[in-house]
Amino acid sequence: DGRELLYMPFANYSDYNFDALREMLLNPATALGLSDGGAHCGLICDASMPTYMLTHWVRDRSRGERLPIEMMVKRQTSDTAKFYGLWDRGVLAPGMKGDVNVIDMDALRLHPPQMVFDLPAGGRRLIQRADGYKYTVVSGEVTFVDGKATDAMPGKLIRGPQPAPRATA
Repeated sequence: DGRELLYMPFANYSDYNFDALREMLLNPATALGLSDGGAHCGLICDASMPTYMLTHWVRDRSRGERLPIEMMVKRQTSDTAKFYGLWDRGVLAPGMKGDVNVIDMDALRLHPPQMVFDLPAGGRRLIQRADGYKYTVVSGEVTFVDGKATDAMPGKLIRGPQPAPRATA
């Protein structure tokens, strides 16, 4: 019924292992992330990258060394925030934005990708759901519980770099 997917890695797997990827992840000049602004949302799903970083590289990797959880969390939080000039987030400290995910690492897993047709005019997009995210807190409000959205929507659109908060007394 046309519901299966083909996966064909075309880069970073020429030696049939992830050693080159691990070397890049260990390099402090590497920034995590990928996005084409949704131009290919029916062909790729990069939203699963943060979960994959924790499941594969931290917890499950069996062919090669794993990476420390502290490093992968830092890469996905403060390193990414600094890279994009979001000086008001990325660490838990007084005055900072302080968004938090509470994760059950034992339960963390990605589901197989699936195609949904929920864009205007029936447009398609590839999604990949995850389990193990117990709570997501944004600006002090719980926005997700066990992967289900609450009615809280405290986030807002930002444009460009965000200044660091002023020192609190």
